[in-house]
Amino acid sequence: MDYTDYFRFLFALVFVIALIGLLALVARRAGFGNPTAFIKASKDRRLQVIESASVDGRRRLVLVRRDNVEHLLLIGQNTETVVETGIQPTENVNTLNDQAKDFKSDNTVNLLNDTKDRAS
Repeated sequence: MDYTDYFRFLFALVFVIALIGLLALVARRAGFGNPTAFIKASKDRRLQVIESASVDGRRRLVLVRRDNVEHLLLIGQNTETVVETGIQPTENVNTLNDQAKDFKSDNTVNLLNDTKDRAS
C-alpha cells in the first residue's frame, strides 16, 4: 500500500464521521433527540423534583412537588413507595435555616461564656 491509499482511507473515515454528525444534527432539529419543544416553560410546570437523597446503594428518597403539594417517595430498583403525601411546602426554608444557624451560634457563644465564668 502506498500513501494515496492511506489518504483515501482517512478521507473516507472523516467523510463518514461528518455524515453521522450531520444526520444527528438533522434528527435533533426534527425532534428525535431530547423533546425540548414539548416541555413547558419553567413557570408553567406542575411537576418538580425538589430534592433527592441517597438512602443506600439501591434506594433514594425523592421529594416531588405537584401543584404546590409535596410528596416524599422512596424509589428503589424495582419498587416505588409513597412515604408521605400532602406535605405543604415551606416557602421560608432559607429563613428557618438562618434562624437555626443564629440559634446555634448564640448557644455556642453562651456556652463559651459559661465555661469562662466557671473557670474564673
